[in-house]
Amino acid sequence: MVQTPAKPLTLDEFLKLPETKPASEFIDGQIIQKPMPQGKHSTVQLDLGSDINQALKPGHIARAYSELRCTFGGRSIVPDIAVFTWERIPRDQNGTVSNTFAIAPDWTIEILSPDQSQTKVIRNILHSLAHSTQMGWLIDPEEELVFVYFADRTLAVYENQSDRLPVPPFAESFSLTVGKLFSWLTE
Repeated sequence: MVQTPAKPLTLDEFLKLPETKPASEFIDGQIIQKPMPQGKHSTVQLDLGSDINQALKPGHIARAYSELRCTFGGRSIVPDIAVFTWERIPRDQNGTVSNTFAIAPDWTIEILSPDQSQTKVIRNILHSLAHSTQMGWLIDPEEELVFVYFADRTLAVYENQSDRLPVPPFAESFSLTVGKLFSWLTE
C-alpha cells in the first residue's frame, strides 16, 4: 500500500514515525507498506536466513538479518533478508549490535509475495547495488525461480533444480541449489 502524506515527509521525519506491521519503506518521498508475508514467503525467509547463519555466523564471516530496516542513499528499506559481513555490522560503543543500520547490506534478498509489485522490489535491489551491495536475490516461490542481480547490475535467472545459486565472494562457504531452496516448501 502506498501512502502519500498531505505534506511531503523527509527521510528524517519518516524515521521518527512509529513502526508499522508489516513494515513500511520510504522510497522517493513515498511511504510504501510491504505486504503481510504469507506461508511460502515466511517458510523460505526463515529457512534461508537460518541456513546462511549456520554457514557464515560461526566463523564471524557474515550474519543474516530478517526484516531489518536499512537506511541509506535517501531511502529506508526493509529487505526480507539483509546479510552483512561481520566487520560491517554496526555496533554500539559496548560492542553489541546497533539498532540502527544506516548502510546498505552486503547481500540483499527479497522473496516475492503474491500481491507485491515486482518492479518496486527490483528497484530496491538496484538501489542497494548502487550503494555497495555485492549481490541481490529476488526469489519467486510461485514460479520456483531466483533472479540474481550482480554488483555490475547484470542479471541471471536460476530455475533448474540442480542450479547452484551464486553467492557473494564472502559467502563462498554457503552453497544452495534451486531444488534445495524450494524443497523447504514441502517439508
